[in-house]
Amino acid sequence: MTQPTITIKALATALSAEITGDPTLPATDVTHDSRQVREGTIFVAIKGSTIDGHRFIDDVLRRGAAGIISEQAPPDGFSGTWLRVENARKALAVAAAVVNGNPSHDLSLVGITGTNGKTTTTYLCFALAEAAGQFPAMLTTVEYRIGKESQEAVRTTPEASDTNRFLRQAVEAGSKVAVMEASSQAIDLHRCDGLRFQVGVFTNLTQDHLDYHGSMENYFAAKKKLFDGSLGDTPRSSVVNIDDEWGRKLTEELRSSGMRVVSTSQDASADITGKNVDVSLIRGTSFDLNTPLGSVRITSPLVGKPHVYNMLSAAGVAIELGYDLATIQAAFEKCIGAPGRFERVPHDGDFAVIVDYAHTDDALRNTLRTAKDLTTGRIITVFGCGGDRDRSKRRPMGEAAGELSDIAIITSDNPRNEDPLKIIASIEEGVRSKTDSYEIISDRREAIGRAIALAQSGDVVIITGKGHETYQIIGGDKFHFDDREVAAESLLRRSEAA
Repeated sequence: MTQPTITIKALATALSAEITGDPTLPATDVTHDSRQVREGTIFVAIKGSTIDGHRFIDDVLRRGAAGIISEQAPPDGFSGTWLRVENARKALAVAAAVVNGNPSHDLSLVGITGTNGKTTTTYLCFALAEAAGQFPAMLTTVEYRIGKESQEAVRTTPEASDTNRFLRQAVEAGSKVAVMEASSQAIDLHRCDGLRFQVGVFTNLTQDHLDYHGSMENYFAAKKKLFDGSLGDTPRSSVVNIDDEWGRKLTEELRSSGMRVVSTSQDASADITGKNVDVSLIRGTSFDLNTPLGSVRITSPLVGKPHVYNMLSAAGVAIELGYDLATIQAAFEKCIGAPGRFERVPHDGDFAVIVDYAHTDDALRNTLRTAKDLTTGRIITVFGCGGDRDRSKRRPMGEAAGELSDIAIITSDNPRNEDPLKIIASIEEGVRSKTDSYEIISDRREAIGRAIALAQSGDVVIITGKGHETYQIIGGDKFHFDDREVAAESLLRRSEAA
């Protein structure tokens, strides 16, 4: 179905914008990226921290832009169509929704936020919708997918214009359900404004992105916007993990405002609980899922108690979308989760090799505790921290690895424009405060090879930080690098040498 063409006048009404120029022109698309401008596109000029979109106005007009949206008044002598708004980022989101026919209104849209578990929970919700026969779509850190059609993700939460185009494509393809990760930075930058969420999910909140948010309180405030109506409509319901202290705070605040909250827990009384958890590297995870619909024993190929939290959140979404327990059970039995989330590297040896995305101290602790619960052998951990990112988590990550590993190998992650050895030195302070049993190998390939060479029967080698990523960024260069491939190569060399 072709969407009706929106006029600039209608767009200006939705944005409460002042118009200069011709209001009758059609607006066929909206973007803040000058390279995407075509005939009929509205260009949103955003003044960012490094690039000012106003520099590209002459270029987009040559490309056929129908008008400009800006927080500034039009420059002297400007003869085109100009829409002046209070907040250009918010205007981009609202304009993108309007130009694309508000596709989130035509879907049951699920938004998932939290420090850890967003991606796996998104995959679980996608699997649930598939099991319910609803041809779902999803936007994740790993990929953007409609049914079986997939493309590699550019960022965790795309820009609002890209999201609304994607959701419109999903609707046209026949999707009834879409699931998306909503990062705190994306929420703060208004990328989720104008979307109508059927269900919002809060997984947890632990230290991360404080270089951006400044404090845990600001970080929480950004997450809360998904639930409290700051983005537009409030979700019809919210699914919140109350084993997390910030989740309890969110639940209390939302319920005091009269909003519907479905609570989840492994440790306390809640609307949805997971009890009698059994975890095995061989068998996966099983537990009793207790819900308002009744109870059922879940068996999942996902490994670890953190994944039980993800399944509880996804079960809450399923129930809010009207799925039954049989559908939930069937979906969880099949879903292998997101790539690079406690992903086992297959081999014939008598020790395990796990690749995991854990890149915060809390996520690393969860991963290592899961591994400790699954083996009587040693835990050998390979990890680093990204450059040009939150420096405050480096020592805590070192402490987590030092405390919970038998051998820690500190290496490079994506150093970007920082000196890898300086990053490692910051991590080492934390490791050294907990153990003397560690090595420093800045070359990540060598570090992975060393860990696998050290492994003995019953050990678990944990390679964390990059998970599904297939690259490494050193300086301004981006190289192909996949922890799973490098681990498999090291395992093959060890096998051939035996």
